[in-house]
Amino acid sequence: MTDALTIGVEEEYQIIDPKTRELTGRAGHVMAIAQDAGDANVQREVYQSQIEIATSICDSLAEARAELVRARSTIINAARQDGNAIAAAGTHPFSDWRDQEVTPKERYQNLVQDYRQIMQDLVIFGCHVHVGISDREVAVQVLNRSRVWLPVLLALCSNSPFWLGRDTNYASYRTELWSRWPFAGLPFPFKNDQDYRQVMDSLVAVGAIRDATKIYWDIRLSEHVPTVEFRFADVCMTVDEAIMVTGLVRALARTCYREVMDGKAAAEVRPEVLQAARWRAARHGMADTLIDVINYRPRPAQQVLQQFLDYVTPAMEDLGDREELTGLVEQMQQQGTGAQRQRRVYAQHQRFEDVVDTIVAQTADGLM
Repeated sequence: MTDALTIGVEEEYQIIDPKTRELTGRAGHVMAIAQDAGDANVQREVYQSQIEIATSICDSLAEARAELVRARSTIINAARQDGNAIAAAGTHPFSDWRDQEVTPKERYQNLVQDYRQIMQDLVIFGCHVHVGISDREVAVQVLNRSRVWLPVLLALCSNSPFWLGRDTNYASYRTELWSRWPFAGLPFPFKNDQDYRQVMDSLVAVGAIRDATKIYWDIRLSEHVPTVEFRFADVCMTVDEAIMVTGLVRALARTCYREVMDGKAAAEVRPEVLQAARWRAARHGMADTLIDVINYRPRPAQQVLQQFLDYVTPAMEDLGDREELTGLVEQMQQQGTGAQRQRRVYAQHQRFEDVVDTIVAQTADGLM
């Protein structure tokens, strides 16, 4: 393989008032404190109650873990100095979107202007994993092949069961909120890079988007760096889970890359079936059946997960990540997904404030 398949991770966090446990619009203050501490990879997001970090380009999971530990520690300490806390979950359990202020930045103001209500209640928090592939023609084919496996990964990292003080009965309600966006979800396959670019140019030409960065598919080619960007995931509650998702995504990209290099035919999956698989993953997470999109049938979630792990095991071995990643997957299976853990806390205490406290505590779990 000629590409190193480097990785980079972006995480979006909630800024929490520790007294009320609600979202609080202190991003500007928290970012300033973090930057004063020497962390330049911190930026504001659409709402002032959100803040985002980005790792540097990493060659290994060990580097990515160190970067995430550093970034989370910096943000948590900055928020604490401002009298607040940091939580990593795809949605806040009870804060109202109507109470959130838009960040005064032209890009975000344009989004609200263009998309109105759809944009205004998108108070959601995700994790994006970039995998470096320098050849865009190859990157398009990796995108085509990887998209087939994103539903099971979505189930694995589901972490947003609550919305506006209610149990949505979804494991990843963030996914359903995001799905209302006109250019979200799983893209159709592309013939090549020219085909990809023509789709982008056509959407700009008809006035559907201002530029190609306004495409928010679950997987896309980055417009700024030579990467395939995986955008399907809820932000993970713990560093361990974030590393699990990052490592599995890179193993998936490497598997697909090798298939492209070897000239292996791609699996053909009807887009309707793939969309159904995505919905079921968001609905149930790992708690019920998922859709086996290769064989077109429902199967227990654990079996579909094992099918995926079997698919990427050679890549995990090549990367030297198999032992760590299988251990992290086993740990998740024992502890439950973020959505399952949130529900257990609420079932025990019947208070969403206790759920927020748990998220805050687990966001800091494993930090030095």
